This record gives sequence, structure tokens and C-alpha cells, in this order.
Amino acid sequence: MSTQNTRKAITLSTLKRIREKGERFACLTAYDACFAGLLDDAGVEVILVGDSLGMVLQGHDNTLPVTMDDMVYHVECVKRGNRTAFLMADMPFMSYSSEKETLENAAALMRAGAEMVKLEGGAWLASSTRLLAERGIPVCVHMGLTPQSINRIGGYLVQGRDDRQAKNMLDEARLLQEAGANILLLECVPADLGRRITEALEIPVIGIGAGPDTTGQVLVLHDLLGISPISPKFVKNFLAETGSIPEAIRAYVDAVRTGQFPAPEHCFN
Repeated sequence: MSTQNTRKAITLSTLKRIREKGERFACLTAYDACFAGLLDDAGVEVILVGDSLGMVLQGHDNTLPVTMDDMVYHVECVKRGNRTAFLMADMPFMSYSSEKETLENAAALMRAGAEMVKLEGGAWLASSTRLLAERGIPVCVHMGLTPQSINRIGGYLVQGRDDRQAKNMLDEARLLQEAGANILLLECVPADLGRRITEALEIPVIGIGAGPDTTGQVLVLHDLLGISPISPKFVKNFLAETGSIPEAIRAYVDAVRTGQFPAPEHCFN
């Protein structure tokens, strides 16, 4: 039976209750109405309209060329295909470089159908997070490996491996929670650091290459289906084990909820 016919709309309160119960939820990217419907039907709790579309749809080498117009268009598409999943959208590169741009661009995504916006960075996002939270816009802060900063980082490298960097990340995560962040997303950090940050915060933490102990897990849909040109360590091809796209998505949701994914081979030390 379709989950669309049986479950209520997923809200931020739903995700908080999952975290309080010590349970897990699944997040996947989608960029169009058709796949949004498949994800929703499979029981995915959070759909992320990611600026990863710049790579998997547009063919760029990174996410930097993605524009606000791109993001608004794809959020609108996903909104039409989604019924109950919580819809989160990336704010693209340099779309939150000033207070005015942050408010205007976040508002544009919310009008297009997003229920939360995601920003990449650390402590420097505290003022932007507070600004958005005060105006009723839910915020997810993306820490660890932040693809919009790939030129500064110097590559797609694991973050937080040394003690100083790990402590800074933990301190910044606490600061951002205090500033009003509703969700934290951690990418490419050691599994132990993912666990420590999850335990230190009261808000849900979504991981991608951040170990098995975060509240939620997220993958790029094209990675899950094995059709991306590269396959990072934290990715599992669920289509190879199932044989159909709907079954692959359901297998991912089940594996996340039961703690079978990510397995040790998908994690960093």
C-alpha cells in the first residue's frame, strides 16, 4: 500500500520526535515531480532539493554554477510531486552573502514550496541562522565537507580528523543550535565525531559519510541508483541489489531505519 495514503505529512515536529525516540529517518535528493512522488511513496521522510543538481543534472564539475533560478524551478517541480515528505532546499553559492540576499532568497525558496532552507558553513552562519529563525524560516546548517567551499578546502576531503578541527566543529555545532538551527547536516566526518556531535545536540543531525549514529541519513538519489560518474566511500548502490528504482528506494529507507546503513565500509575513521 502506498505510504502516501497512510501517513500524515512529515513536519519538523515529526523529525524532532524521531530524534527524541532514538529512531532514524531517511532523506534523499530529488529534482523533479516524478522522482519526488517515488520518494514520498517509499516513505522517505525528508526530500532535499540539493544544489547537487549542478553535477548530476547539469553536468558541472561542482555545485558552484547553480543559480537561485535553478533552485526555485526545481523546488517547484518537486513540490508538485510530493505529498507528505518534509521538503528542504539548498541555498546556492553566494545566495546568502548579505542579510538582504539571505532573506530574499530564502523567501523565494519558501514561496516555491520549501519547508526549510539549508546553508553551508560554520560559526559565521550564526547571524544568518538567527535572522532566518526570527522570521519563521526553519534552517538546516551543513557542516563538515561543504561543497560550496571546495576551492578553499582543496578537494572532497574528510573533515574533522584532527583533535583541534573536531573540537572546533563541535563548538560551532552547539553555537548554531543556540542561534536557532533546527537541523544539522554533517558530511564526510569521522564516525566518532558524527556520534559526538549528535549526542551533544538536541536537534536532529543528518549524516552523509558521518557514521551510523546520526538521527538521519541522506544520499544523492543518483548515487543510490549507481548512475553517478563517481561513487564516494559513503555510497551504496541499492539498485544493484533490488532490480527496480522503487524497490531500491524502499530498501534504502528500511536500511536507514533499521541501522543497517551506513555499514562500517561506508564510514570514515
